[in-house]
Amino acid sequence: MSNFKHWGLEREADGLAWAILDTADSSTNTLGADVMAELGLILDECERNPPTGLIFKSAKEAGFIAGANIEEFTSAETPEKARALIKRGWDTYNRLAAISYPTLALVRGHCMGGGTELALACRYRIAVDEPGTKFALPEVMLGIVPGWGGMLRLPQVVGPAAALDMMLTGKNIDAKRAKKMGLADACVPPRVMENASRMMVLSGKPPRQAQSSFMQRLMNGPLKALVASGARKQVAKRARQEHYPAPYAIIDQWQNYGGETLAVPADKPTSLDALVMHPTTRNLIRVFFLQDRLKGFGKGVENFAPRHVHVVGAGVMGGDIAAWCVLRGMTVTLQDQSIERIAPAVGRAAKFFERKLRDKKLARFALDRLIADPQGDGVRQADVIIEAIFENLEAKQALFADIEARAKPDALLASNTSSLKLADIAAKFKDPSRLVGIHFFNPVAMMSLVEVVAGEITAPQAAQKAAAFVRGIDKLPLPVRDAPGFLVNAVLAPYMHEAMRCIDEGIAPETIDAAMLAFGMPMGPIELADTVGLDVAVAAGRQLVGEADPPKKLVELVSAGHLGKKSGKGFYNWVEGKAQKSGVGAGDTAALAERMLKPLLDATQRLVAAGIVADAELADAGVIFGTGFAPYTGGPMNYMNSGGR
Repeated sequence: MSNFKHWGLEREADGLAWAILDTADSSTNTLGADVMAELGLILDECERNPPTGLIFKSAKEAGFIAGANIEEFTSAETPEKARALIKRGWDTYNRLAAISYPTLALVRGHCMGGGTELALACRYRIAVDEPGTKFALPEVMLGIVPGWGGMLRLPQVVGPAAALDMMLTGKNIDAKRAKKMGLADACVPPRVMENASRMMVLSGKPPRQAQSSFMQRLMNGPLKALVASGARKQVAKRARQEHYPAPYAIIDQWQNYGGETLAVPADKPTSLDALVMHPTTRNLIRVFFLQDRLKGFGKGVENFAPRHVHVVGAGVMGGDIAAWCVLRGMTVTLQDQSIERIAPAVGRAAKFFERKLRDKKLARFALDRLIADPQGDGVRQADVIIEAIFENLEAKQALFADIEARAKPDALLASNTSSLKLADIAAKFKDPSRLVGIHFFNPVAMMSLVEVVAGEITAPQAAQKAAAFVRGIDKLPLPVRDAPGFLVNAVLAPYMHEAMRCIDEGIAPETIDAAMLAFGMPMGPIELADTVGLDVAVAAGRQLVGEADPPKKLVELVSAGHLGKKSGKGFYNWVEGKAQKSGVGAGDTAALAERMLKPLLDATQRLVAAGIVADAELADAGVIFGTGFAPYTGGPMNYMNSGGR
């Protein structure tokens, strides 16, 4: 066996070799300069003494390869340094792809970015059938491109349509899906993964590129321009090039430069040089590190591994919280006043599991872990208890008096309240330090942020356990202090109400929403208000904006029973869940966007100053992941500091 700092090279009696990656001083495998240099040394050794086959695998429990070392990329602040970093990976992987003996990547766990590009440079790929096995090329999320051969090889392996979809969205592909689309040659259970790898690498089968269909060859050749044109149109629906240049660069580099980043002239807007110097790239990398910081709040709690969650309230919010916890492996008892009230939530959960798991057996197993519990018997066994009933102080106090009396002494007691103070809810507790806020956002499955609310007397350990639970169900915990609206709702309310003031002045809802979509918001404020519910918007305005005189059109609609999406009519008419919009009126959309942003920016500044959230960076993280605030800006505080107002 040959040992390096990060790699091991093991040879078997029949000449088969295993290259085993174990990045030193790291819980995950990343492809820094030292790791890539050692990979070159392994290829040197195999060149001197060729194996019958070479299999790449990870020694880490955490996964295969998490991708390139992001810290190294952030230090490549000039185009020259970035080009050197890209050239290192491009040359090494081209060398790997060209060697004569067969190679295979045994992928177990996450395989991201440069890890997927390494796998693509191998002749074969085996995916281990486990929930954690995911392939992705997420570089676009950082404002950059897959520059180590991903844009060249992925379209050849799976076809350009599927490849561009992966590269332009950064989406994860699980093991079964990877096999189905041709990214993996086989999908096998863990118990046979090594034997399957031996058999595959020595099989003599032609690589996937050689098995591509006639249509795939056309789309990678004569029809390239047509495929690229369609991809640009799809990207344009989601992202403007001035805000997000990376997806447009991916399309151009695949179409015109064979996926070779370094071949693009430096003066082109789709070049590596242009991307490195673009403020969006810097801001998206900043958002990546902000996300990592949020993940860190879920660490450091020992001996807390909740398996049973009890949710009280089977409405849309409570039912969706329960379904999400089940999806993440928990057993959930769901309580409401009767089976009839619980049944709709179970029905929604069944459809949700089928859609997410894409396997009827797994969906059925998941549904078995969602238990209707009208009597609330699950309270006694639950590790985490979440209250998600209507916003009524007396009702919540009465409920928690019963819960506190029956719950295990070490159970985490949490409220999903969005407007009431924890201190008021905990006023009737025997031990009010047990209560913490765990505030989810709607829709639960789509919104990654969860606010973890600590009241004045919430025990620090309770808040820490709440953050660990949130991270354990694959959400991002944001610690906030107990105050009306916390962070996210407190910045959204004045923004949405300013938009509705614009309607009172005669500006069309479509024009208002178009202005904010042009700025980079995922949804306009008027459509958002309709989606949340106009009755909710009225209540939020009274509490969070302090309006004695709410927007006139809003009041008219609510008085007439037009509550938005849920009633079929609000500012828009809703048909089959979609807002029916007429043509957008003319106007200065930039000035209109600036007007509506001002209350949001002012509120964010005020909440940071008041200590509701610990600092400006966490405020940016919370508003981006909790509201969808345009990520290319780096968040509202960063936007202001960069001269955005």
